[in-house]
Amino acid sequence: MKKQLRKLLEHRTFDELGELAPRKRRILGLLVSLTFDADPLVAWRAVEAMGVAADRIADDDPDCVRQHLRRLNWLLSEESGGICWRAPEAMAEIVRRRPRLFGDYVSVIVTLIEQMADEDLVHFRPGILWAIGRLGSLAREPVDGVLSTIDACLDHADPQVRGMAVWCLGQCGRGDVVATRETLLSDLGAVDLYENGELARVTVSELARLK
Repeated sequence: MKKQLRKLLEHRTFDELGELAPRKRRILGLLVSLTFDADPLVAWRAVEAMGVAADRIADDDPDCVRQHLRRLNWLLSEESGGICWRAPEAMAEIVRRRPRLFGDYVSVIVTLIEQMADEDLVHFRPGILWAIGRLGSLAREPVDGVLSTIDACLDHADPQVRGMAVWCLGQCGRGDVVATRETLLSDLGAVDLYENGELARVTVSELARLK
């Protein structure tokens, strides 16, 4: 079944994947494994597909999805024995589709940017910023509580972090923070951004000019 799922991800055939999800609940676990795929586009689409599958499963069994959210949160720790590097992004994809059912996870996702240990943030920071941005208006109020931390990311040495901070703030309606940083408009640092089913290479400057 994993091969079948990968093929669906390659073609972004999410309608078929969504039809399959309620009958094959183990699809959520398989999609987690596909977030480790060697092809970054397939891995990102596995994240997006997790939201599609969870949305369909939640129609009949929201507890199954909630259990999966708990597992993703657990997979952020070394105690799990198998860290899922895209767990924040996957959680955000699920929550944004069913905020009435799983909205309590918004603050869980947003506060990861402050609660996670520094050594772990080296790996997770860009993904957490993407996850917060993906929540968009759902995260607008919680973002105020971590605004200084996200603002500091605009000065980070890694352009991926700077770019994701710019994108995150814009998506959450805080483009005003970006507007105070004129240097970002000339920042040519390269950023990989997954949006609308595609993985694009852009610059921090390009993202800043959109806000």
